[in-house]
Amino acid sequence: MNFEDDNIGRGRMLPPLPERMRPHDLDGYFGQRHLVGPGGILRNMMDSGNLSSFILWGPPGVGKTTLSRIVAKSLGREFFTLSAVSAGVKDVREVIEKARSNSLFSNGLSPVLFIDEIHRFSKSQQDALLGAVEDGTVVLIGATTENPSFEVITPLLSRCQVFVLKSLDKTDLQLLLDRALAKDELLRHMKIDVRETDALFRYSAGDARKLLNILEIVVGSFAGKSPVIIDNKTVTSCLQENTAIYDKGGEMHYDIISAFIKSVRGSDPNAAVYYLARMLAGGEDPLFIARRLCILAAEDVGLANPNALLLADSTFRIVHSIGMPEARIPLAECTIYLASSAKSNSAYKAINEALEVAKDTQMAAVPLYLRNAPTKLMEELGYSDGYKYAHDYPGHFADLEFMPAELAGRRFYEPADNRQEEGLRSRLESLWPKYYGK
Repeated sequence: MNFEDDNIGRGRMLPPLPERMRPHDLDGYFGQRHLVGPGGILRNMMDSGNLSSFILWGPPGVGKTTLSRIVAKSLGREFFTLSAVSAGVKDVREVIEKARSNSLFSNGLSPVLFIDEIHRFSKSQQDALLGAVEDGTVVLIGATTENPSFEVITPLLSRCQVFVLKSLDKTDLQLLLDRALAKDELLRHMKIDVRETDALFRYSAGDARKLLNILEIVVGSFAGKSPVIIDNKTVTSCLQENTAIYDKGGEMHYDIISAFIKSVRGSDPNAAVYYLARMLAGGEDPLFIARRLCILAAEDVGLANPNALLLADSTFRIVHSIGMPEARIPLAECTIYLASSAKSNSAYKAINEALEVAKDTQMAAVPLYLRNAPTKLMEELGYSDGYKYAHDYPGHFADLEFMPAELAGRRFYEPADNRQEEGLRSRLESLWPKYYGK
């Protein structure tokens, strides 16, 4: 399906449809109106010519690479590209040296260095970029499908803005479909009757590349017959063996992991292990699942069963050690254990509330009797004076106010209503009747 029609040019191989339809300016770019539409931050950056480093974070097929090229081209910047999958520190340094000697840079325009899948760069590779980004040798544009807060080192992240790209909506997909049928050098010469688009858009899952690949598969299935009929039945039939049901990077990924998390939280081990199987069968990274189990153990099981976090941590280490397919067994064991366990989010709620209060009380003074007194002057100022060493008192408890004065008596931890935390509540009521007493 990549050969031109005989009447157009016999036997000449064409690039795949997504490559043929790759736009070269914003007129052909669909989606991300919040960034490139009127008043959008990237649109303003392009209009002003003041280009700064940024990272594009979003699912596959939403135009991260294309947008980067458009930005560089519109501003007349030289465009260098590296893939984090194959590039090493040596490659990074070579590109930076090339950028330094670039003729455009000598005229005051820093080249653009685009790094695809920047989340795969190691710390040393990211460190190698810092100096060049900071002194303006290059303008860095990174693309990632992973949260850059977790995958990009803090010094580099602080030098870049992060722009979130969204999956294409049905309007964007329809515009892209119309443009492909009208503008593509092959499809525009064919008689194509689009009768239904529900299945086409559903399988595309907001991914422009996937939409065009599916369109090419469906058209190719007609083997030159005319007209080409595109409807839900035809699309579904063509994709039964051509398109993976579980897409690690698409919308299905987020739906399945969301259902998995909510099934564990909702204490349904059957649904939880089913969604676990869906992810594993679809090729999901087992370490990604193991990380989610650690979060679930802390957030949703919490103090109702503190051993859950130990089991989840052990599961992560075991999965890392043995890999698939054997890793499915400890993953299933941990999933069922967490789903069947008593639940409490008291620790989760306590730290979230405390963080909110801490933001507004950064200057709240620590009581003097809680401060250390390593010098004579500090002793004279009353540091540590009045502190009661808990182990010197009955029950290893001394009644002190540990909060800053303006937060005296403030409670963040509220024990949940379960057997494990009822014991914690009873202890707190006995030690702190003024706070927890009935």
